[in-house]
Amino acid sequence: MKRRILILLTLVLCSVLGGCKARKIQGVEKSESSAAVSTLGQPNIVVLLCDDLGYGDLAAFGHPVIETHNLDKLAETGIKLTDFYATAPVCSSSRAGLLTGRSPNRAGIYDFIPGYKKSADNRDLVHLRAEEVTIPQVLKSVGYETCLVGKWHCSSQFNSDAQPQPNDFGFDYWMATHNNAAPSHKNPRNFVRNGEEVGEIEGFSSQIIVSEAMSWLDKRDTNKPFFLEVAFHEPHEPIASPEDLVQKYLPKAKNHEEAEFFANVENVDLAVGRLLEYFETHNITNTLIVFSSDNGPETFMRYERAKKSYGRPGPLKGMKLWTNEAGFRVPGIVKWIGKDTFSGTSDAVVSALDFLPTFAELAGAELPNRKLDGESFVPLLKSGNFEREKPLTWAFYDAINDRRVAMRKGDYKIMARIELDGETLPNLHNLYDGNIEEIKRAKLTDFVLFNLKNDIAESEDISAQKPEIFNTMKTEFKSEYKALLDGSHVWVRQEETN
Repeated sequence: MKRRILILLTLVLCSVLGGCKARKIQGVEKSESSAAVSTLGQPNIVVLLCDDLGYGDLAAFGHPVIETHNLDKLAETGIKLTDFYATAPVCSSSRAGLLTGRSPNRAGIYDFIPGYKKSADNRDLVHLRAEEVTIPQVLKSVGYETCLVGKWHCSSQFNSDAQPQPNDFGFDYWMATHNNAAPSHKNPRNFVRNGEEVGEIEGFSSQIIVSEAMSWLDKRDTNKPFFLEVAFHEPHEPIASPEDLVQKYLPKAKNHEEAEFFANVENVDLAVGRLLEYFETHNITNTLIVFSSDNGPETFMRYERAKKSYGRPGPLKGMKLWTNEAGFRVPGIVKWIGKDTFSGTSDAVVSALDFLPTFAELAGAELPNRKLDGESFVPLLKSGNFEREKPLTWAFYDAINDRRVAMRKGDYKIMARIELDGETLPNLHNLYDGNIEEIKRAKLTDFVLFNLKNDIAESEDISAQKPEIFNTMKTEFKSEYKALLDGSHVWVRQEETN
């Protein structure tokens, strides 16, 4: 109660003074805050993140078969983002970018993080480093309680003192897996709760983690706002789904495996519905919910276990691991429960990089004193208008498609190959001291330009038709890529001492 009174008095004082700035403390910079903090108090913030959910895998985004009533309602009553981007076309990189508001290249997470095994390219060293500042850390600085349930995948040594774990990045409470639920979504046995192995849990992963989230909510301090990340494993392989849902979809599916995929997505939707019902029955309002996916859909049978990967890119080109649109353009939904905001469909260019600065502004928190690639989309919530100032730039060195570097600015997207001494740069999992000089010598070549507003499928290169736009984009693209490469973390193995 005292905290609420203090916050209210602060907001009143800021209003009288015409707006205030957050205090500067060690390691952070000043940020405008008072204008966005709701008169209801700091909002609760919930991130719902799917794994390998494609742009076309929800009914609200055009899937003709899968029923996603709860997510459809969120999109209908909130904001449906048609031009929403994950921070990378692969899992670990995407999650690092979401948590930090920075390109995952700056964190040194260039690809998915495998389990620990010493590697010549220093890939075994890769993890979210302690010096990175995350959303839960920023929100904790202004009184939030924080929780992660589901998938972590930001360290090569999970649940080990050798590398930072979720609690080291501001999560008060966590129950997570390193990567996928194992042996599948059904009855997983690889969850760890606050550093302690849980053992086998009966049920399906999406429902298990929502139950865990609700259990945490039952015990939280109701005088404090909360940040909750629900990181679903679905619909990433190995897929397992409730049999009643599978039977429901069999008549409309190509085979049993596709029916399992359809059921898998609906099971996530049902889990989201349970969480929304919890908020309603417990009268939890003033809660901002964002829903998305970490990257695009997996390609059917790209690897041996991907036999149920029937995700769809919709009208987009590519799939997961591509720098074409389907690799990282994913469903985006924003809904602010208990707050009158803009609602409807928006083609504003929004990224998961924007979560940290947006949440910080809404909570009245200071921004980390470091390079951020995201920007606050609070104006979108207020009026439906958001024009991003910073272009979105991706450099994914292990992309399946040929042009591995891309940038979107406004309606346009430019892409390029990377060549070294006249040859295409080999696919790379990691940047380390053994290859960084070659990467810095490599050049961007063979540019193409697309107008995504008119050509969502990236079907026509318009570089020759729009030479002025092309040359302007090309110049900025080169500059943005160089700045990103110069700011990328390079992994160096320290000499071992006896």
